[in-house]
Amino acid sequence: MCGIVGYIGNKKASDILINGLIRLEYRGYDSAGISTIEKNDLSVMKDKGRVKNLYNLDGIDNLSGTIGIAHTRWATHGKPSKENSHPHIDNSKTFSVVHNGIIENYNELRKFLIEKGYTLYSQTDTEVIPNLIHYYYKQDKSSDSLRFLRAVKKACSDLKGSFALEIICKDYPDNMIVTRKDSPLVIGKGEGENYISSDIPAILSFTRNFYLLNDFEFAFLSRNNIEFYDSNLKPIAKSTQSIEWNATSSEKDGYEDFMLKEIYEQPTAIRETIGSKLSEDGKCEFEELNFTKKDLSCINRIYIVACGTAMHAGLVRKDCDRKTL
Repeated sequence: MCGIVGYIGNKKASDILINGLIRLEYRGYDSAGISTIEKNDLSVMKDKGRVKNLYNLDGIDNLSGTIGIAHTRWATHGKPSKENSHPHIDNSKTFSVVHNGIIENYNELRKFLIEKGYTLYSQTDTEVIPNLIHYYYKQDKSSDSLRFLRAVKKACSDLKGSFALEIICKDYPDNMIVTRKDSPLVIGKGEGENYISSDIPAILSFTRNFYLLNDFEFAFLSRNNIEFYDSNLKPIAKSTQSIEWNATSSEKDGYEDFMLKEIYEQPTAIRETIGSKLSEDGKCEFEELNFTKKDLSCINRIYIVACGTAMHAGLVRKDCDRKTL
């Protein structure tokens, strides 16, 4: 689980990006980084450790770009390090990418790219993505506005696994592309600006109107417009959803850490989850499960797959089973 943020507008992007990362740091804190377009060139600044470390990087205060992407990492492929942190760029330094998810076939893609002459510098699965985009981009000899989009779509078609992606390109200094599959991503619509994030609360202070992408949908963003495309790059229409709640749920709200906050939220979470299933006589029914008594009698093992607070809940259940035995 990682957190990603994006901004395209007329304000200084770096401040907005870092602010968004701070709100998303519960999704990962091994490393952090931002990439902006500075005078038609890509700038990448990143480091190991917490988001606050970005403030100490030489030159970060001099960034003036108004388009950028950002990432806070929970390491999966590759140890926590500056080299493995996001954003990642391709060999030609044309594309910059941040990614939340896991690319399951990255070894095959890595081998393919190396055979095509690319050099990969990190241990991550993500680094194959910008280089794969560049591979398809250079094969496309057209010069229309969708060349960038076509390259991203072809690269995504080769990816197996899950991803939420934000991509910027130095050849398209006024645009950004975002897409997703099985990983969260939302787009916040503003006036002359647009925001992107893994979670709504990270950018809720900037806008209340959001677009929600489905799997394999692509958004081609400019400052004043967003064009949406399906998996075949056919234009589609999408409408915004207005969010009325506040960002408190993404903050510690006075608790020492997020885990403690989640523990104290369990009664509310349980009520909201099963409250509608409780009848007046105290029975709890889930009609959609369609389990019979015979089905239940055949179950002899339960697997609990989880992380974070949910992992600890699973371990407690496991310990209880041992004591029962």
